[in-house]
Amino acid sequence: MRIGELAATAGVTTKTIRYYESAGVLPAPARQASGYREYDHRAVDRLAFVKAAQAAGLTLAEIVDVVSARESAGAPCAHVAAVLEQHAHDLERRIAELTTLLTQVRQLSARAKTLHPDQCTPAQVCHLIPTA
Repeated sequence: MRIGELAATAGVTTKTIRYYESAGVLPAPARQASGYREYDHRAVDRLAFVKAAQAAGLTLAEIVDVVSARESAGAPCAHVAAVLEQHAHDLERRIAELTTLLTQVRQLSARAKTLHPDQCTPAQVCHLIPTA
């Protein structure tokens, strides 16, 4: 199939396919005599994997690593499990940071209900957000 058909089947743009080829996520396809790219069903499967991996939080660089590991050493399941565990750890840390931020924003919002704009001095940008 040509690049346009692959793009439509996979739900991505032709530009995305070309980018994935240059990044190493998709192998370079065979070329027709006319120079057009010619893809097989494996490209559809690879693009489905890329989309699923991105949905799971993997970066394109991590996906390239997984694909490279697959092509050189077989099933990269242990590597993927380690990457996913790290992502889970990062998400837990980020959730904790966001929970703290939410608490601070709610405190500022509650504080804002007790302050009046007339109390804001010219030296302050906004007294609702304390600087010291």
